[in-house]
Amino acid sequence: MSIMGLDFGESTVGVAISDSMLITAQPVETITRKGENKLRRTYARIRELVEEYEVELIVVGDPKNMNGSESERSEKSEEFAEELEKKLEIPVKLWDERLTTKAAEKVLKAAGIKGANKKKYVDKLAASLILQGYLEYYGQRENNTQ
Repeated sequence: MSIMGLDFGESTVGVAISDSMLITAQPVETITRKGENKLRRTYARIRELVEEYEVELIVVGDPKNMNGSESERSEKSEEFAEELEKKLEIPVKLWDERLTTKAAEKVLKAAGIKGANKKKYVDKLAASLILQGYLEYYGQRENNTQ
C-alpha cells in the first residue's frame, strides 16, 4: 500500500508517492497540461500511477488563504479531488498546503537549482511536502493512540 500526494496547479500537477511503510514521501513527476480545464490526460496518468504504485489513498493539496479561509484555487482543488475520487474509486482527501510551494522553492534555491530547472522540480517537490505533512500528522496520531 502507498499514498499519493498531489499538488494541483493551473497547468501542472506535482505527484509524490509514499514508501510502503507510510513514513516518507518521494517526488515522482510533474504532469503538465495545455490548459487549466484540460484534465482528461491528467486523470489517465494519475490512474496509471495509482495502479503502478498500488495507491490506496490520494491526498490533494488545499491552497487555503493564510487566514484559513478557502481561496479560489482551493475551490478548484476541491472540485479536482471530488472528480478524481469518482473516476478512480479510491478515497481522496484534501490537505492544507499553505506555503508548500514557497518551501519547495526555498529547498531548490538552497540546492542551487534556478530558472527553468527549478520549474521542473518545484511542483513534484511541493507534492512531496504535502504528502510528508499528511504522513507525519497521521503517523503521530497513530503512535499516540497505541
